[in-house]
Amino acid sequence: MDKNDTKARGNIRREEGSAAMPSVKLKGAGGCPVAAFQKLISGKYKLRIVWDLKDSPLRYGQIRSGLLRGIEGTREIAPRVLSRELKALVDSGLVTRKDYGLVPPKVEYRLTRKGQSFVPVIATIRDWGHRHLMESGRGRSVAIAAE
Repeated sequence: MDKNDTKARGNIRREEGSAAMPSVKLKGAGGCPVAAFQKLISGKYKLRIVWDLKDSPLRYGQIRSGLLRGIEGTREIAPRVLSRELKALVDSGLVTRKDYGLVPPKVEYRLTRKGQSFVPVIATIRDWGHRHLMESGRGRSVAIAAE
C-alpha cells in the first residue's frame, strides 16, 4: 500500500485523484472477482461484440454482420438476443450507446475505457485458443472470429 491507498472493510481502494480504477462492488457474486467476471461476460456473443468494437464504433447492423462471419455453421442471430447482449454490455459499463435521434434510427456502439481495458484479456484468450485448440483440430468451431 502506498500513501494514496486506504483500507475500508477489508478492501483496498485508491483515493480520488489517483491513477487506479475505482473499486467495484461485486454484487451477486459473493464478493468473488472471478464469479463477478464470469457473470459480466456470460452470454453467447458478448466477447465477440467487445472484440469487434476494439477498433472503432459500430452500428447495430455492422455488429450483427460481424457476428455472422468467421464461424462455420453460424445461423441468423435473433434481433432480440443481440439487443439483450448489447443492453447488458451497456449496463455493465463496457460499451456506450449513442442514439442520434434520426429516422431511420441511427445508433452507434463504442467501447468505454473499461471496455478497452478488457480487449487485451480477450486477445490473450484468443491467443490461448490458437495455441491449444487450433492444433488439436477443435478450434474452428470455438475460436473467437479473428480479424
